[in-house]
Amino acid sequence: MQADQTATAPAPAPADPGFKLPEESPSPQESLPKNQSDTATRPVEVVPGADAPVPATDTSSRDLAIGAAVFVVLLVVYFFVRNAYVHHLVVRRVAPSSAGSAGWLLFLGLAFLSAAAVLAIINASKFLTFAVTGPLVAVGLVALGAALFVGRR
Repeated sequence: MQADQTATAPAPAPADPGFKLPEESPSPQESLPKNQSDTATRPVEVVPGADAPVPATDTSSRDLAIGAAVFVVLLVVYFFVRNAYVHHLVVRRVAPSSAGSAGWLLFLGLAFLSAAAVLAIINASKFLTFAVTGPLVAVGLVALGAALFVGRR
């Protein structure tokens, strides 16, 4: 019976070392790809003007629609402000024609300044340039100054 037990007993498993070092290759060049692309041997080009400003990004139509809606709401508010200013000037004994002109100049000044602000908020990198914002702000400030000057007569 002793012989049967030893024959059916499983053989002991070899001890697992747990960690094995990888086999080393003869040279590190063998692990690299065998072919190179044609750009691998060319020199690297440095583009002058790397300090140039970031190119203007494209503005989505959703941003433009929101900006247009905000601008229209501001125009409606400025129309009521214009009417209140004209009424205020007429009460102060300014001629109605001068008061009306001053009111429209106030409306135009506020409209141009808010157009510059809305465009700058929509996409500052594209619209906040001297070529776009400069004329809008200049016309707006001149119109506001003229509204105050015309309203004093």
